Amino acid sequence: MESILLGFSTLADPMVLLMLTLGVVAGMIVGSIPGINDNIAFAVFIPFSFSMPPEQALALMVGVYCAAATGGAIPAIMIKVPGTAASLLTAIDGNAMARRGQAGRALSLAVTSSVIGGIASAFVLLLFAPSLAKMALHFGYAENFALAILGLSSVVGLLRGAVLKGLAAAMIGLLAANIGFSPTTGFARYTFGSINLIEGIPFVPLLVGLFGVAAMLELMTDIRRERRGGAGLSALPVIGSMRLGKGMIRRLAPVWAMSSAIGNVIGMLPGAGMLMAIFLAYDQASRRFRRHFAGKPGEPDWGDGAPEGIAAPEAANNAVTASSMVPLLSLGIPGNSTSAMFIGALAIHGMVPGPLLFTQHGNIAWMIIVAFLAANILMWPVAWMVIKSVSRTIFAIPKEAMVGVIALLCLMGAYSDGNNLFNIWVAVVAGLVAFLMRLAALPLGPAILGLVLGPQLETSLANALSISGGDWFVFIDPVGHPISAAMMAVSLLLWVMPMLMRRRDAPAS
Repeated sequence: MESILLGFSTLADPMVLLMLTLGVVAGMIVGSIPGINDNIAFAVFIPFSFSMPPEQALALMVGVYCAAATGGAIPAIMIKVPGTAASLLTAIDGNAMARRGQAGRALSLAVTSSVIGGIASAFVLLLFAPSLAKMALHFGYAENFALAILGLSSVVGLLRGAVLKGLAAAMIGLLAANIGFSPTTGFARYTFGSINLIEGIPFVPLLVGLFGVAAMLELMTDIRRERRGGAGLSALPVIGSMRLGKGMIRRLAPVWAMSSAIGNVIGMLPGAGMLMAIFLAYDQASRRFRRHFAGKPGEPDWGDGAPEGIAAPEAANNAVTASSMVPLLSLGIPGNSTSAMFIGALAIHGMVPGPLLFTQHGNIAWMIIVAFLAANILMWPVAWMVIKSVSRTIFAIPKEAMVGVIALLCLMGAYSDGNNLFNIWVAVVAGLVAFLMRLAALPLGPAILGLVLGPQLETSLANALSISGGDWFVFIDPVGHPISAAMMAVSLLLWVMPMLMRRRDAPAS
């Protein structure tokens, strides 16, 4: 308790609080700009921290980290262009809800879910950091491979009625993930002689294309359809009410609890990251929605504006933020690429993450921990200010002009990731592919999951087999690798349960 009070006393300094607030505002704005993710924001703000005292500099970094994931939901809902990768699933149900005139409700769901997930992870970091960090040490290559298999198996929950198409989409993503240097042989694969593809397909331009360019093409299709029908162009959806009723809060409480738990667990695992968390949370939410709400009067289809489709990924991605700091602060092991940048921020001020951080710089270590709690509380009013100033302006733009706005945002976002013109072509081609997949009724989610998990799957498989001498039993060894065996069993269950349920529900002959 004394340590926690020490952290609060350090954070209570007016300049430290000011830097934390500025970080939250900056992170929210940066997150709402497609293509400018939290990694880029960190790279921009770290030089500004050189001349600051360490507590102020690190408070600024905490604010940026927490708010960027939340800010990404704003363009995802309004124009179906994720501001950050963590909001890519929010774009599906969020934009569908916005197009029905309920953008305010969608934005309110996103902000509320983000704050709840963030506060939950902040409490986990505050109360259980040292003990939970030891759990991350039990994850080796076999466990990471099993985790990737579990993530791919979660696709089954998203494919009701379209399993073959979903698997085909996942294979497309896995094949695209193989482009670039092989992590096992060191040889380039499927680059077709292009040096721009040696490190693989650039992910940020790819994401901008899959959602942003595809959204622009869908909007152009809507405009053309309306003109052919002889009707004037309809207005973009209005914001509508931002209030959440008590019934909606009670309905989403289990989703928030489950998604926050998933985000906390995934955040502590090195290399897993936000995308794994949001897909697993989205899968669990889809199963709950289909059990309790699918088919009821007034309920949309899953993926067409379901509240759970917004609440689950937003709670999960913000739950990752603070929990990813658990292994970093306690053991010096970063949970993801953004938390790894904290190592650089600490090093600038002569500090090294790990157990010695709490003994040599206890006030700074505990200030970082309590700053995550304060940042998530600050996000609530800051998010409403950003939404009111940004979203209402965007919805006032006519549809025809919006096509140009989306195109400009996409091109800027793609180019800014490395200042490379090749990235613009990646975004354009990815957008065309996503648009054609939509016309062919191929789901986009499994393809993105295959892209994200492909490298982890390949690297973990090769390293685990190398260490075990080619023994495939290592992945299901209940004695040597019980965590891996348990996750493989859950993955098998995810595949078997839908088939058993279909057989149970089939009418008797």
